[in-house]
Amino acid sequence: MTSMPASERLGSYIKQAEQALNATKTAVLKPAGVTVPQYAALLHLSDKPGISAAALARLCGVTPPTMNTVLKNLHDRGLIERTPHEWHRNVLETRLTNEGRTVLADADARAVRVERALADEFTDEERDALTGLLTRCVGVLREQRPR
Repeated sequence: MTSMPASERLGSYIKQAEQALNATKTAVLKPAGVTVPQYAALLHLSDKPGISAAALARLCGVTPPTMNTVLKNLHDRGLIERTPHEWHRNVLETRLTNEGRTVLADADARAVRVERALADEFTDEERDALTGLLTRCVGVLREQRPR
């Protein structure tokens, strides 16, 4: 027997919510032809054109090797272009192509429907409270990490 029942472990509920969100986004993004990590990369690239793969990996919450695979797949499909940085030749700048913008528009419309359905389940006050509580969770968990 453990010292804390599973029903009291908040991490389990957070993980279940994250898995449900990911599974739903995976399903709705499939017709757009992108995975959740590919969609996240396209979304962040639309906001930060030229960003490095390492910075993009941090924004998307994946490892650099995973991001390199995501970017290779997007590049092979013609959704992004990668060019050497003007001054730092070892750094590749990544930007959306016209086709990438088209695919992103379709994928984003699908993902936004999921986000809106989720947000609509709560009142404004509940959304604010949930956002605040999850932000606090992140802070506590970061504090608990060994240095």
